[in-house]
Amino acid sequence: MAVCAAIVGKENSPKFFCCVNPDEELNFQYKVLSSLDIIEEKLNPTNKPGTEIKELYLGMLYSLETCKIYGYVTNTKIKFIIVVDSSNLQLRDNEIRSMFSKIHSEYADMVSNPFYTPGEPITSKLFASSIKNIITGTV
Repeated sequence: MAVCAAIVGKENSPKFFCCVNPDEELNFQYKVLSSLDIIEEKLNPTNKPGTEIKELYLGMLYSLETCKIYGYVTNTKIKFIIVVDSSNLQLRDNEIRSMFSKIHSEYADMVSNPFYTPGEPITSKLFASSIKNIITGTV
């Protein structure tokens, strides 16, 4: 379904990165980090007070020849980014939303763990395998 998923902290510091193909990880990291500017623009469309985005799902951030990049932001400004292969035409918007909600649920469980230090990168192998299962559709 998806080829890459990332979790970025509120200060745009990477917390977690999962790629289906480890050989392309550096390329996808570049694409994910370049999408942060678009997320910031969507979060601050104007400087007027009281204009907050209430929708967590940001939709498609941008599209390239090889992939499409989607974004999601939690209430605490944690950013989830999913990269989907452009050749995957069967993937619908509601399936992307479902992936984001599952990732959000896994993330909430992870940060609720008393052994996790808030703000630190996520290194749990169980969390990594859960996210990989979500983005590949093997859940």
